[in-house]
Amino acid sequence: MAGGKLLSSRKNREARVKRATEIRKGDMVQVVAGDDKGKVGKVIRVFPKRNRVLVEKVNFVKRHTRPRRQGQQGGILEKEASIHLSNVLLFDPKSDRGTRVRIERRSDGRVDRVSTRSGESLGRG
Repeated sequence: MAGGKLLSSRKNREARVKRATEIRKGDMVQVVAGDDKGKVGKVIRVFPKRNRVLVEKVNFVKRHTRPRRQGQQGGILEKEASIHLSNVLLFDPKSDRGTRVRIERRSDGRVDRVSTRSGESLGRG
């Protein structure tokens, strides 16, 4: 395709990564879509380039492993798989449900995440 636009422009890539900063490791999130809808869990890991998060005790998959070394046992392991960012919301303890987040800059210059539902600060931004 000569003279065409690149499918993944820098602006789109930056917007994709920017969304991931709203949810961080250690946050409590609520799953809003999929098989685990309604479950609340702690974020174990964030994958900003892939727009995914790994949530504790949510989205279990079965991994079939074979023994690698002599004496090692194979079998079926259950482990968490990542979930797309669009399927989770930051959990607001005051309203006891998931909420969207507004980013506000405080007077001392620090950035703060604020719940759009209750108006409460959700900490570190």
